[in-house]
Amino acid sequence: MTLYQPFLEQGIEILRAKLDLDAYPIPEGFEFKEAVTGKGDRAQLVTTTSYAFQSEKIRQFRAAHVQGGAALQVLNFVIFPRLNYDLPFFGADLVTLPGGHLIAIDMQPLFRDEPDYQARYSAPVMATFEKYQAHLPWGGDFPEEAQPFFSPAFLWTRPTETEAVETHVFNAFKDYLDLYLGFVEQAQPVTDPDRLKEVEAAHLRYLRYRAEKDPARGMFKRFYGEEWTEAYIHGFLFDLEQKLTSST
Repeated sequence: MTLYQPFLEQGIEILRAKLDLDAYPIPEGFEFKEAVTGKGDRAQLVTTTSYAFQSEKIRQFRAAHVQGGAALQVLNFVIFPRLNYDLPFFGADLVTLPGGHLIAIDMQPLFRDEPDYQARYSAPVMATFEKYQAHLPWGGDFPEEAQPFFSPAFLWTRPTETEAVETHVFNAFKDYLDLYLGFVEQAQPVTDPDRLKEVEAAHLRYLRYRAEKDPARGMFKRFYGEEWTEAYIHGFLFDLEQKLTSST
């Protein structure tokens, strides 16, 4: 079993226990992809497996699981709420590369500068954030342009020991997901037309930024080529813009 397989399995299990999930369509060619990198004794099979579901309040839950040996393990686990709710996004980027582990878990706010929004969606997470910060120290600076997209409870860390990933990170992932699904359960639809426009704009702002700056782009291009990579990023990982365009 690979490092992040338990995260994937537990995450989907938690979602199934709390939500009435339906399949979310995965475009042809994206559900599974493989390539061989390196030559001779250094040859390594790299696979990318995609999963996606939806529910009454969730537009798209999706996960991308990349497995390429002990030095390349990635799980990107993201929940996008439907556009008639002002819920934050849930995002977990769990990455193991030759240089070590990079972990980012957050409930990424639509409206970071609104005190009422922070009080509803960030303040309740701070105790959990502080609990895990004791074991998972801050991972260092990240780009200033990215900062508006993260909450005060952003768990960003670079564990030096794999055991910390298997224990503290795993528990933090489950706790954050449980808290998020509590928000989903309590969420009421937005009905004000102006606020609905603000919610859609916030979704698009976030997805455009993430699609443009996706740190996995270089890795995917190296393994699977540019055409597949761009189609995967815009047609599955961050597909809202295409979905809105096709529905008009």
